[in-house]
Amino acid sequence: MKTRSQSRKVSKLQRQHKINRGDARRLADVSYTATKAKNEFGRVLEQAIHGTTVFITKHDSPRAVLISIDQFQALERAPQLKLNTLSEQFDALLDHMQTPAARRGMAAAFNASSKRLGKAAVASARKCA
Repeated sequence: MKTRSQSRKVSKLQRQHKINRGDARRLADVSYTATKAKNEFGRVLEQAIHGTTVFITKHDSPRAVLISIDQFQALERAPQLKLNTLSEQFDALLDHMQTPAARRGMAAAFNASSKRLGKAAVASARKCA
């Protein structure tokens, strides 16, 4: 159960760092001052190894984070996975745009009169409404 002092600490962290209550609560629960982290490094390290994200604070402000090697490697891989996914999606869209039907459609759009484009826009807006 949360004590009144922990609730105040969460509220203070929210205001200071403009973070949501859940993040502030997590920061309040597993954070150490730099001095305490230095003096109790073995315990802090064990928490990180077991998957707990440990925040290190200095002057009541988060300055560092200690995480397990597994969490670090997952974060390190994430941008590459996202980039690969985006590349695959781009390639699929490009392939779809290179079909003969898509080429004819684009040629018709570029060669259309302003009146024809206006009618197409109205028809499209009616479909969406």
